[in-house]
Amino acid sequence: MNANFITEIFLPLALAIIMMGMGLTLVVDDFKRVILYPKAIGLGLIFHVILLPSIAFLVIYLLGLRTELAVGLVILASCPAGPTSNLITHLSKGDTALAITLTIFSSMVTIFTIPFVVNFAIRHFMPEGQYELLPLFRTIFTVLLIIALPVAIGMLIRYKAPHFAERSQKTFKLLSALFLVLIIGSALYKEKDNLAEFFQLSGPAALLLNILTLGISFLLARWIRLNFRQSLTISIESGIQNGTLGIAIASTLLQNPTMSIPSAIYSIIMFITATAIIFIGNKTLKA
Repeated sequence: MNANFITEIFLPLALAIIMMGMGLTLVVDDFKRVILYPKAIGLGLIFHVILLPSIAFLVIYLLGLRTELAVGLVILASCPAGPTSNLITHLSKGDTALAITLTIFSSMVTIFTIPFVVNFAIRHFMPEGQYELLPLFRTIFTVLLIIALPVAIGMLIRYKAPHFAERSQKTFKLLSALFLVLIIGSALYKEKDNLAEFFQLSGPAALLLNILTLGISFLLARWIRLNFRQSLTISIESGIQNGTLGIAIASTLLQNPTMSIPSAIYSIIMFITATAIIFIGNKTLKA
């Protein structure tokens, strides 16, 4: 597959299929849970819109991350929670209903915040005259097209043909896992000549961002007196980012493969830390 086919066709299509798979698991009542969890959802959204990008900037300054990789880390931090977070929440014995609700709402809100956060990072970290900004309306339209629309289509299929949706969920989960591996592998392969250097530079930053996000979100959730299950869920929803979307924004909209590296590396690291979270959740929430 050539580079143009991967970035312009395969990557957006694969992400859309992943999101449609999530839509197959949703019903309208999932959106009503915002009334049941106002404090938890409010904190979760504040994390995605404000705190996550702020932590990314802190990590960049602490570790002295370079221009394009710094922007790439902010791209990742501006993305919503991914569908994978719902599975990890379930395996950790967290609040799966809250996780689904947070994933939905963070996906809807960050559609409109991503271009502003990313463009601020580009202006801040890239030398003047050596960058292109994310086009505002094209970015919003593209993310709507590959995030919101496939979720809506999946929900419509679930509503019209619930038995088909139930039967299809396993297939979509397998496809999602396969596409995730292919997308991460493709992003890493494109920069294979610089991969060792990029891992050395952005690997510690991705790990620190993941650990800080997981830890701070959990502590803040406990501080506002959410129970352990809800706090664990908010931690997972904050720390398990939609790295696939981050790769798509960097590779497709910005046409900059280097900026996709932090998302690819983070997507690998978050599965390692997720294993620890699953262990802690099951050890603490014995049922």
